[in-house]
Amino acid sequence: MTHHRKGTTPFHSDGSPQTKPRIACVVSYWAATRSHADWIIVKLLDGYWWQGTHKESRVEVVSVYIHQLDQSPLGQKTCKAKNIPIFKTVADALTLGGKELAVDGVVIVGEHGNYATDLKGHWLLPRWWIYQQVVSVFERSKRSVPVFNDKHLSYNWDEAKWMFDKSRELNFPLTGGSSIPTYFRTPDIDLEINTPIKNSVVVGEAHDEGAIFHCIDTLQCFAELRRGGETGVKSVQNIRGRETWKWVERHPWAGKLLDAVAKSLNLIPAILREYRRPSVLVVEYNDGTMGAVISGLGDKWAYAAEIEGREEPFVTAMIGMPGAFSQYHAANALPHWITETMLTKKEPFNAERLLLSTGITNQFNESNWDGEKYLVVGRRILTPFLNMRYRTTRGSLHNKGQRPPDRPYIRGFDS
Repeated sequence: MTHHRKGTTPFHSDGSPQTKPRIACVVSYWAATRSHADWIIVKLLDGYWWQGTHKESRVEVVSVYIHQLDQSPLGQKTCKAKNIPIFKTVADALTLGGKELAVDGVVIVGEHGNYATDLKGHWLLPRWWIYQQVVSVFERSKRSVPVFNDKHLSYNWDEAKWMFDKSRELNFPLTGGSSIPTYFRTPDIDLEINTPIKNSVVVGEAHDEGAIFHCIDTLQCFAELRRGGETGVKSVQNIRGRETWKWVERHPWAGKLLDAVAKSLNLIPAILREYRRPSVLVVEYNDGTMGAVISGLGDKWAYAAEIEGREEPFVTAMIGMPGAFSQYHAANALPHWITETMLTKKEPFNAERLLLSTGITNQFNESNWDGEKYLVVGRRILTPFLNMRYRTTRGSLHNKGQRPPDRPYIRGFDS
């Protein structure tokens, strides 16, 4: 499939040439002022803070679909003020009420809303349900455009794999994931491509699927930089409660990296071991590298790595408000890379990372269950389906420099 319709020039309804990519935003829920739909879409409308300065939006949001529309008054009010039509179906949002694809990019935000959680902790958000309708429009129109999917692809591995495979079959750029890999860092450092990483730890909130995905995606954004590139994941195991610290004691490298995080953040080392909901997600890679996500720090995240030939661990953290309260959330860099994807029609990082992070997250939920029996020490699940290899060609994608000043969103109404 091609990304452009040959021989046509896009125009606005008033007859003037259209210069910005036209974006359809299809979301699950848009009510809370800091729900994901709100902080992503308003930055696509009003611009975002990137590398120390405010950038005007480089895309035009031309349509919206909201799955839980009746429960999303903020989305309704914002779209009315911005003169953006809300369509009743995903297909209509992509075709602007016509028969064929009429936009240059699609932003899917299937995060938040009143959706059930199953016994294993999977939050049954409608990301695949939305995505497959987007794909249906692509197939019918014999044309595809870039797609952004917020957070992980799906709570279900088979659905997630289908989503990735469709992006390759129909030849459209696919991106998404967590905002934390692109967040400001303290200290502002990165690893080079082909770094000889031996073992890694991420410390962050990791008690459920939504929270731990941020940690897993952060782990992967560093792990893929290791020598030889990504080799895939051999096994996943999740351990909860007091057994967490028994695992750390059996793996001294993990304790050393945990203490390095505490030192970097000026914390008493023991404080991380006093976290009220301890857990460790153990990720064993095919090349023998180990990764661990240890629950702690609340809404902060830190990464530490044991690197061959270096005495001291590499440590960096994603902490602190990104700026004034009006700029709450790690949102600014993510809209930058969304718009960059829409403009260049290239993935900012390998979409395989998004699939791999999704797969690890799926097994996090599965590990602590054996049938209907809950396990504190989760099953070590072999994951041959995560045997994916790739080499990243991109360095850091994170925001740098001064954090944003107070710059309220301009939604088009006062309250």
